[in-house]
Amino acid sequence: MKTRLKTLYDCFYTPPEFSEQKQEVKECHQALIQVLEKPERRLVLRIMDAQSLMAEERSIDSFISGFELAWQLSMELNQFEKERSVSRCTSSRRSGALSMSGEEEEP
Repeated sequence: MKTRLKTLYDCFYTPPEFSEQKQEVKECHQALIQVLEKPERRLVLRIMDAQSLMAEERSIDSFISGFELAWQLSMELNQFEKERSVSRCTSSRRSGALSMSGEEEEP
């Protein structure tokens, strides 16, 4: 099921551009390259990759949670409509029976 929801996410979700933020990350990355040695640069890149992965997972999880909430609300509304429909039928039968009995008593 999660795979199917991930497919829906990929189909319907369009990520925001974040052009300013991307530019800032690029500039900060270039500044770090100039002041850090290779092992420290790799560490910083690993941190950035991990944060990006966390953000992506959070986004997918949020989409799936929202979808599941909408599904549950839809099921509840359908159940409510069914109960309301049955209630209307029952009360209209009762009122019809009452009006018929009421008509018979008047003459």
